[in-house]
Amino acid sequence: MMGINRKVWAWALYDWANSAFAVIVMAGFFPVFFKDYWSGDVEDTVSTFRLGMANSLSGLVVVLLAPLLGAIADQGGTRRRFLLLFAVMGSAMTACLHLVQQGAWELAIFVYAAATLSFSMANTFYDSLLSDVAPPERADAISSLGYGLGYLGGGLIFALHLYAVIHPDTFGLADASEAVRWSFISVGIWWIAFSIPILLFVREDKPATSPRGWNAVTGGYRRLRETIAQIRQLPQTVYFLVAYWLYIDGLDTIVRMAVDYGLSLGFGHESLLTALLITQFVGFPFAIAFSKMSEKIGSRNSLFVGIGVYALATIWGYFLSEVWEFYGLAILVGFVQGGVQAISRSLYIRLIPHEKRAEFFGFYNMLGKFATLFGPLLMGWTSMLFGSTRISILSILLLFLGGAYFLAKVDIKEGERAAAAFSSDLTGTKS
Repeated sequence: MMGINRKVWAWALYDWANSAFAVIVMAGFFPVFFKDYWSGDVEDTVSTFRLGMANSLSGLVVVLLAPLLGAIADQGGTRRRFLLLFAVMGSAMTACLHLVQQGAWELAIFVYAAATLSFSMANTFYDSLLSDVAPPERADAISSLGYGLGYLGGGLIFALHLYAVIHPDTFGLADASEAVRWSFISVGIWWIAFSIPILLFVREDKPATSPRGWNAVTGGYRRLRETIAQIRQLPQTVYFLVAYWLYIDGLDTIVRMAVDYGLSLGFGHESLLTALLITQFVGFPFAIAFSKMSEKIGSRNSLFVGIGVYALATIWGYFLSEVWEFYGLAILVGFVQGGVQAISRSLYIRLIPHEKRAEFFGFYNMLGKFATLFGPLLMGWTSMLFGSTRISILSILLLFLGGAYFLAKVDIKEGERAAAAFSSDLTGTKS
């Protein structure tokens, strides 16, 4: 396919690996199972608060750790090692959810938060390896390949487990709860098994000298302080990061709140999970197609298209009343979800200095985690203020409009020149 070599396929397969966690655990089974199994003896508002606390806790830790660990990895050439560490930890914590007994919501929250933290941290180092496998002119296509494989792989394993939940007797399982519990072990195995290729076949550029031990930590703090001070020298990158924070906030909020919103409208669990499955399979071909569109109209214009579709989906969500409409929204979101994420990743890597990829992707994922803190809070505050869940959906429009505004300010060519000059200055300092 497109002359893609072994290391590109190995890199892209990590999207296939971790998407099982994203779709089955984060977006699918865990929110529903937490309410019904681990926290089923309290009001829905209490269980929602507990789940929100878990997401906020893991998000806060990522905000604090991602830039620092990125700085340490950049100076030591250890991005693959950090990726392995967090992939192993995340898959192990996911499998451990199988062991959490009914009603033990505190333990479920802790294990889930640890798995979510590992997922986010591993993505920091995975994203930063994109430039090690993709030349700039092919970054959009290869980034989109990763997301496309992620949607396909996540969709396949999710379809299997959704069938097992609906028909547990086919697999010799007692009930749907047992099917969900076994899915956690399956996801853990899937995640780590398909992480092996990137560890075997992707190599990263390493600096001439690599500090170790405490020197690596202190060096990481120093590099982090330098980056915070120096990022002002890259105004186009700053504009993009602000734009990304806003529109990815809207995107993530829709993904995380869709099932909860559907439940509030009275739709059944099976219908909502089926809609999630539809998004996965629609997302696979359209993530690839999005990269083709970016070749025709450019990365920034492609992002404008994606943001516009999300704005349309948000307005449609306000008027939503039938299950078939929820399926229609799932298809509409599937058209652009993977593409927006993929093009954002590949565009960002063009706007940052090569020598600080992991560190800058630490900031990138830090903003993504801030998004998971702010977006649901905006929806909740709006819902309480107006007494309407439907109006809370419309509040997400502000995020997409703000993202489009700052994205319009990004001059990609100027940003690439500034990043290249920044890299030259860093190299000159070291030589």
